[in-house]
Amino acid sequence: MKHIEAIDVNAYYGDNHVLKGINIAIKENTVTAFIGPSGCGKSTFLRTLNRMNDYIESFRLEGKIFVEGNDIYKKKVNVEELRQKIGMVFQKPNPFPKSIFENVAYGLRIHGEKDKKKIEEIVEQSLVKAALWNEVKDQLKKSAFGLSGGQQQRLCIARTLAVEPSIILMDEPASALDPISTAKIEELINELKQHYTIIIVTHNMQQASRVSDRTAFFYMGELIEFGKTAEIFTNPTKKQTENYISGRFG
Repeated sequence: MKHIEAIDVNAYYGDNHVLKGINIAIKENTVTAFIGPSGCGKSTFLRTLNRMNDYIESFRLEGKIFVEGNDIYKKKVNVEELRQKIGMVFQKPNPFPKSIFENVAYGLRIHGEKDKKKIEEIVEQSLVKAALWNEVKDQLKKSAFGLSGGQQQRLCIARTLAVEPSIILMDEPASALDPISTAKIEELINELKQHYTIIIVTHNMQQASRVSDRTAFFYMGELIEFGKTAEIFTNPTKKQTENYISGRFG
């Protein structure tokens, strides 16, 4: 099933045409990697999927983006509900200045959950899913800032999972982490895709080839090529893709 579909998407920051005619369909329960040089539009496109670009005054979008068959740029869309369905994990871990427990419970409380027992259950489940429970279960009341960078990033993933999204967007989730923490995040992505549709923006080719089922190569605002990761990396159909993957430019 198509979980996400973009049809002829053009995006602008003021007069700057940053996305040019993007067409892509992403199936559910897959991992899709967006690759391409800096400034090619991959993060901008990622942020169109949960309307994060709405915060930028000069931003304008043309075309259609469907999530589960619904046009998410229609006038009546509840953007808060959309962002609950489409979670986001950023490049740098961004825990809140609260306890580990309250970080994960935050979204539940915002959405009006008051049942203490239910909150406790969901916090535990989310930390288990984010492969963090065993490391933090005895220190849930401690500040999230006491965790290592890799643990903080997994905490942010747990916080995202707590509000039960169906899609998780990850903008270079491991670029600020050491190799061991990166491996844990990659392992986690592999486990999570059984239940979620995941899109990851990464500069790291090896990471894209390890974690994703399909890869989209962006260049200068255009989607140059999109296909199965193994084929994109071993037998790309476009010269630009081949040049980027082989390190000739980018």
